[in-house]
Amino acid sequence: MTTSVRGGQLARLLGQWHSLPGRHRSPDYAALAGAIRGLLTDSRLPLGVRLPAERELAEALGISRTTVTAAYRSLRETGHLTSRRGAGSWTTLPNGHRVATSGLWTPDDDMDMIDLGVAASAAPVELVPAARAAAEDLPRFLGSAGYHPTGLMELREAVAAGYTARGVPTSAEQILITSGTQHALDLVLRLSVPAGAAVLVESPTYPNALAALAARRARINTHGLDAAAGWDGEMLLSALRQTRPRLAYVIPEFQNPTGHLMPAELRERLVAAAHAAGTELVVDESFVDLPLDGTEVPPPVAVFDRHSRVVSIGGMSKAYWGGLRIGWVRASAPLVQRLAALRVGVDMASPVLEQLVACHLLRDAESIVALRRAELSGRRDALVAALGEHLPEWRFTVPAGGVMLWAELDGPISSALARAAEDVGVRLAPGPRFGLDGTLERFIRLPFALPADELTEAIRRIASVRHDLDRAARPAWRTPAVIA
Repeated sequence: MTTSVRGGQLARLLGQWHSLPGRHRSPDYAALAGAIRGLLTDSRLPLGVRLPAERELAEALGISRTTVTAAYRSLRETGHLTSRRGAGSWTTLPNGHRVATSGLWTPDDDMDMIDLGVAASAAPVELVPAARAAAEDLPRFLGSAGYHPTGLMELREAVAAGYTARGVPTSAEQILITSGTQHALDLVLRLSVPAGAAVLVESPTYPNALAALAARRARINTHGLDAAAGWDGEMLLSALRQTRPRLAYVIPEFQNPTGHLMPAELRERLVAAAHAAGTELVVDESFVDLPLDGTEVPPPVAVFDRHSRVVSIGGMSKAYWGGLRIGWVRASAPLVQRLAALRVGVDMASPVLEQLVACHLLRDAESIVALRRAELSGRRDALVAALGEHLPEWRFTVPAGGVMLWAELDGPISSALARAAEDVGVRLAPGPRFGLDGTLERFIRLPFALPADELTEAIRRIASVRHDLDRAARPAWRTPAVIA
């Protein structure tokens, strides 16, 4: 089903779209067409969305219908709009602009490369003592086969206690331990998304979630996030009502990659809309433990769930260490049992030793996470300062948590910049990797998980190649790199 945007909604997205006054002022129709193209390029307006009728948009903008007609004609000429008599006009991109979202990998670590493609920190100092303590606990499990499809009971209890402390009463029977958050998402998709089913995701969003959805051959619809303001509640809920997707995937806490925090009021409305649409809501809580500067995190989305529509996934990769492959699913107990039965055909169970390490780390969670937050806060400030000094023309909102900021560049150069930066020893995740169909070339994700001196040096190197892009030679093929 094709979604549509109403005249008032599109007018709000367009904002101050008129040409600036002056000698070389563009006609209003050209300015309007350019503004709509900009929304598509930035992925704030998804592809395949039916635009309002010419008369409706003209009334919403307070302009003549002739201006809207000319703007739509210009968009059709550039390949950004397709129209059919009696069916309306819907957004497209010119041929040749589609970008795949398949998973990426890298063969070896390059120690000379400053890797800004991965938004995760090094291990805390507490990991080694936790591993030693876990090894001492291991003998009491060696008498069994070691397969625990739902996870060790003591780890499930610890994770459930964390949810209960956040205001969501949870029992161990509602927790499934997985081999990381990505594995948790994959299991939920295997159970809930048959081939060809409609799903709704944010744009931009986590690239590996898009890869997992593509592997399920899902029909992906998107809701565009504003780089500065985040979610447009009316547009998000409208997309849910119109597409009625089988599943919706959202990252409400310090969203990857924009860093936005979803307000409590929208969380409540989102759960109600998902229930009305018959949609399963998958909430990725990867960054929930990382508010900075004393930021208050709204109640979990699951607080507002009264009909078992919300499935929460999370893990230890961001607040602790990505090499500790421990994640989880929080859902109704019957759904957890169905996921466990499905999981047996995939990987049987998570490693016992790693689960024991996780148990010890979670016992010291308060101190470990507090140190991580302080560390990330200083690194974020160093990144912001470096951008202000070396790339002042870039725009961004300083995130109140998480491990990344989403920078708007001074032109649609994200992929070219990523190629050029690699030549000077910096690996970047270009904007198009976080969306569909070649959009988001004006944006780039910049994690602040590395030490401050490395972040400062990375930005200095990026700035050194930024102004040479127009004269750069034709790029050679690159080895794909991990984005996490």
